[in-house]
Amino acid sequence: MAESPTPGSYSRAPIAERERATIRFAGDSGDGMQLAGNRFTDATALFGNDFSTLPDFPAEIRAPAGSLAGVSSFQISFSRNTIHTPGDAPDALVAMNPAALRVHAKELVRGGLLIVNADAFTGANLRKAGYTSNPLKDGSLADYRLLEVPITKLATTAAAEAGVSGQNAERTKNFFALGMIYWLYDRDLAPSIAWIEEKFARRPAIVEANTAALKAGHAYAETAELADAHVAVPPAALAPGTYRTVTGNEATAIGLVAAQELSGLQLFYGSYPITPASDILHSLASYQRFGVKTFQAEDEIAAVGAAIGAAFGGSIGVTGTSGPGLALKSEAIGLAVMTELPIIVLDIQRGGPSTGLPTKTEQADLLQAMFGRNGESPVCVVAPRSPGDCFYMVMEAVRLAFAAMTPVVFLSDGYLANTAEPWPVPDVAELPRIEVRFHEDPRTFAPYSRDPETLARQYAVPGTTGLQHRIGGLEKADGSGDVSYDPANHQQMVALRAEKIARIARMIPAQEVEGPPSGDVLVLSWGSTYGPAVTAVEEARAQGADVSLAHLRYLNPFPANLGDVLRGFRTVLIPENNAGQLRMLVRAKFLVDARGLNKVSGQPFSAGEITDQIMALRSARPSAVRAS
Repeated sequence: MAESPTPGSYSRAPIAERERATIRFAGDSGDGMQLAGNRFTDATALFGNDFSTLPDFPAEIRAPAGSLAGVSSFQISFSRNTIHTPGDAPDALVAMNPAALRVHAKELVRGGLLIVNADAFTGANLRKAGYTSNPLKDGSLADYRLLEVPITKLATTAAAEAGVSGQNAERTKNFFALGMIYWLYDRDLAPSIAWIEEKFARRPAIVEANTAALKAGHAYAETAELADAHVAVPPAALAPGTYRTVTGNEATAIGLVAAQELSGLQLFYGSYPITPASDILHSLASYQRFGVKTFQAEDEIAAVGAAIGAAFGGSIGVTGTSGPGLALKSEAIGLAVMTELPIIVLDIQRGGPSTGLPTKTEQADLLQAMFGRNGESPVCVVAPRSPGDCFYMVMEAVRLAFAAMTPVVFLSDGYLANTAEPWPVPDVAELPRIEVRFHEDPRTFAPYSRDPETLARQYAVPGTTGLQHRIGGLEKADGSGDVSYDPANHQQMVALRAEKIARIARMIPAQEVEGPPSGDVLVLSWGSTYGPAVTAVEEARAQGADVSLAHLRYLNPFPANLGDVLRGFRTVLIPENNAGQLRMLVRAKFLVDARGLNKVSGQPFSAGEITDQIMALRSARPSAVRAS
C-alpha cells in the first residue's frame, strides 16, 4: 500500500491500488439508487477512468416499498484500462434494505465489501423480502466483508440541521451512502456538490440537506476504521480529445442531429412514448435550437405515418419505438417499402412478448425487423455495438436509407439505451457528408426509374415544378410508378426490391475479424453482445484458446465477405439475448453449423458466461458441445 497521489483524495490513509473496481448500488425504487449511480459516474468520468454502467430498475412506476419486485440497482465498473462491460460481479455492494440484499448479495464476489443500511432491517422489511431470520445476525453473510451502517439515522441527523422536514431529511440517505463510496474509492465530492446546487437552486434548504448528508457519509467512512477498504483506481490513458458521458439513447439523438447537419435536410422525429425508447424523443425535443422537429403522436401508427410523410416531403423521417410498437408499425413500414421512401425506424428492444419486460433488455426483434410485414418486403437492418456506436450507426442508417431509397431498421436495446460510457466527441467537420440527390429535371423524371448501380428510385420533392407525382401502397409499374396488377410486373418489382437491399452490401464495409482470420473458434456477435463478447475473447486467449471475434453491425444485408469469414473456423459460436435468431439466419444463408449461446433473462451476458462456452467448445468433442 502507498500514499495516494491522486487528485480528489480527502484522506492520507493508505490506499490499495487496483486496475479495476465494480460497485453496485441497490435499494427500493424510491431510494435514489439511479441518482447515486449517475452522480458517481460523473465523478468517475471527471477523474479520468474508463467506465461502463448498468442501470436496472423495475417496470412499475412505484412498486410496493420493500418488495423484491421494487428493487432498483445501478452498477458501474471503472478501470485504468479500456473496458467494454459494467463487470460480471460487483466488488462492493450497497444494499439499502433487505430486499436489495436478497436480490443482489448472491452476485457479490466472495470477500467483497457489503455495506448495508442497518436501519432498514426491521421485522416487517425482513418479512417482505422473504427472510425467516435476520441475515445480519445469522452468519449467512460470512463470505463478505459486512459493514452495518445506520445510514437512515445518520443521514437524517445530518440533514435535519438544514431545517427540512423529516421526510426530506430521510430522502438524503442515498447521498450519505454515496459519500461513503466517494471516500472508499477516492472520488472528489465537488462535482456532486455542484450538481446539487444547480439541481435544487430554488430550494436552498434541500441543497444544504443533501450536501450535509453527502459530507457526513464521506466523514463517516473516513473515521470508521475503513482504511483497509480504501481503494484507488488510477485514471485511464484515454486518447486525447474532448469526452462526455453518453448513454446509447443520448448518442442516438445526437447522431440524428449530426445527420441533419451532414445532409443539409430537415430532421423530423415522430414517436409515441414507450420504454426504453422514450429518452430519444426527450433528447431530440431539447435540440429545437438546431431546427429539429419532434412530434409526440397519439399512437404508434400515427408516429410512423408522420415519418413517412416527412420522408415523402424531402426530410429525414425517423420514428422510434420498442418491440410492441414495431409490431403496430408493420403495415406502415410495408407502405414505405412499396413507396420506396427513406425512413429510419429505431427499435430499442426490450423483453417480450406482448408488454413483456418493459425495463429489461432483449435482442428478440431481429426476425421481426427482417420479416415482420406482409408480403415480400425487405428492409435494411443495422445494429450499434455500444452506447457511443449508436451515434455512428444511426448516421449510417440515414446514409443507407437515402442511398438505397429504403426503410432502415436500427436495432438497439434496453442495455445500450441506458448504459453509459465515456465518449470522445467527434469534430462534425471531419465526419463524411450524407449525400442526398433530388431529381429536378422533368424531362427525365419517372418515380420508379432506377439508378443502374444501387437500384434506388428517383427522389423528387413534392411541389417541384414539372415533377408532380403520386405514390401509394398499390403495386407500381416499373419505371412509371403507375398502379399495376400485371403478374409479370409484380414478379419483377418483388425481385428489384430484394436486389436493391442485397446491393447495399456494396455500400458497407467488409466484415472484420478481431484476431486471426482463421482457426478453432469464431465468436460471432451482434448488437449489445459486443462488450461481453470482446472481453470474453480476450479472457479466453489469455487461457490459451485459439479464438477470434467477428462483430456484425450490418444484419441485412450481411457484409459481402461474411461467408468466407465463417468458413475459416472450425466452430462458430453466436451469443444472443434471444432464442437463436441470428443463428437461424446464418445457418440458413451460409449452411454453417453455428452454435448458439442464448440468454433470455432480461439481463445482458456476463463476459464469464461467454468465456466458459468458448473454453467448452475448445476442449469438447464436436458431439459433446452444448448448443442452444
